[in-house]
Amino acid sequence: MTFSFHETASETHLKDGHILVAKLQDGSGNENWSEIDLNDFIGNDNGHFKWAGTGFSLNDSAVDIRFGFEGADNQPILRAKLRDVDGNLHDRDINLAENVENVFGTFKSKFF
Repeated sequence: MTFSFHETASETHLKDGHILVAKLQDGSGNENWSEIDLNDFIGNDNGHFKWAGTGFSLNDSAVDIRFGFEGADNQPILRAKLRDVDGNLHDRDINLAENVENVFGTFKSKFF
């Protein structure tokens, strides 16, 4: 069973600037700790977050990385300053609900 992770999670936080960690409901009323490395499917494309990329936070490509729930519907937003090819920093954000799911109490990306 697939769920919107942000609607079925508690104690959600970012570890080491790129690992999303939370207790996820499994559909049977249980909660399981799960984590997913965002570097595995989010990249930095010349100062912009890119789905199906890799390594957005590697090699000083991103600074001031932060995660939080925002807006009236508590969307899970990842924010960072991303470097472009010239080394300039750009404030960027990406909504993790677009491609991160809770599948039976485990984080999954729609990309793998």
